[in-house]
Amino acid sequence: MNMSTITQPSQSLGSLAVQIPGATAVFRKLKLDFCCGGQQSLEKACADKQLDVNNVLGEIRALQHQQAMPTTPSTGELIDHILQRYHEVHRQQLPELVRMARRVEAVHRDHPQVPRGLADHLETMERELLEHMAKEEQILFPMLKQGGHPMVVHPIGMMRHEHVSHGAQIERLAELTQQHQPPAGACNTWQALYAGTARLTEDLIEHIHTENNLLFPAFEGQAQH
Repeated sequence: MNMSTITQPSQSLGSLAVQIPGATAVFRKLKLDFCCGGQQSLEKACADKQLDVNNVLGEIRALQHQQAMPTTPSTGELIDHILQRYHEVHRQQLPELVRMARRVEAVHRDHPQVPRGLADHLETMERELLEHMAKEEQILFPMLKQGGHPMVVHPIGMMRHEHVSHGAQIERLAELTQQHQPPAGACNTWQALYAGTARLTEDLIEHIHTENNLLFPAFEGQAQH
């Protein structure tokens, strides 16, 4: 899907909120009503609030995470890519998803398909991911950037073990959200929430793959020498 065709001023707030995970945070900050007022165009909503539509478009496009990994990255480049493309993105994603999940669970508490427990699960994921990423940023990644060390297999082993736990959390996230499929007639917030949980899932799977299969193997052989 071409990025420039997704984010046009003529698009409705509701469609942008659903198509671009993270857009809801931009709309909330600017007090643009994407839920009940979601049918109006971005252009009209910005005009009504005297906002520069191009600035708002710029903020939304910046959420679409197009950073490509270098073709044959050095260790330093690969780690920098992981930090920018995954660590920073997860830090943006999770607080907004928790907020939307709390809202959906409260507003639609009588709906038979309300995702009870989703906000708590996302909060657990956020807490554990923040701890995991901090360990990588403070301990493991600096060691790897310096060329590794025979003992580096121990923190790598711990990170692989925690990745397995994250995989189980991804599976639970799919169960809680009916495979990220909102019910018929779901409001824009509910649709945006599940678009966001689907995006988080994709990003987290790619994140784990990049570390497990590209970054770590180059250093795990050091212990044999």
